[in-house]
Amino acid sequence: MRTNQFICGDAAHVLKDAPNESVDLVVTDPPYLVKYKDRLGRTLANDDNPDAVLSVFDEIYRILKPSSYCISFYGWNAVAEFAERWKSLGFATVGHIVWVKSYASRQGHTRYRHESAFVLAKGWPQKPQNPIPDVLPWEYTGNKHHPTEKAVSVIEPLIKGFSKPGDVVVDPFSGSGSTSVAAALHGRDYIGIDVEERYCAHARERIARLRQMQSEELPTAA
Repeated sequence: MRTNQFICGDAAHVLKDAPNESVDLVVTDPPYLVKYKDRLGRTLANDDNPDAVLSVFDEIYRILKPSSYCISFYGWNAVAEFAERWKSLGFATVGHIVWVKSYASRQGHTRYRHESAFVLAKGWPQKPQNPIPDVLPWEYTGNKHHPTEKAVSVIEPLIKGFSKPGDVVVDPFSGSGSTSVAAALHGRDYIGIDVEERYCAHARERIARLRQMQSEELPTAA
């Protein structure tokens, strides 16, 4: 599968074209399986369809290289479904990261002031020489381009901490494309996948702007 591209389609089907053990890192933010609707009434595709979301992890496990990582955000009220699937595939939970918000995104029995992700290992990857903290600050994007848009600054520590330049980073729930932007900023190759064309188009535009900025910063010959 060609790298440095965004593919519009169902990730479980798209990833079937990827060779076994060909990816160095997966960083992804799947639908949380909570039937989410934001203040503008926007929803997420397949957020009410656990089979469509969880089946993607079957392909993720297959395409990851031996001794590699998958970092996945998740919905805490569906943690049992996510954890059961990850364990059944062979993933080991080797870390948990929490991002602390300065505001409450929602409130119910408690006020929701954090996001979180599990660090999953396929096999036995070598531990990072300088592990990132498991509590990190959150930057709010305003969710202008996607209902659950993550800031590039939130994803960057994951890219830098769990991969190296030249690695292939895949995000099968790409959304606005922040994972791929973070990967490109730090010299990694990327593949972004999303089921909705409008988000794929926005992600392509972001990468195009980034590439333009990078080309303008290159030194010119004397």
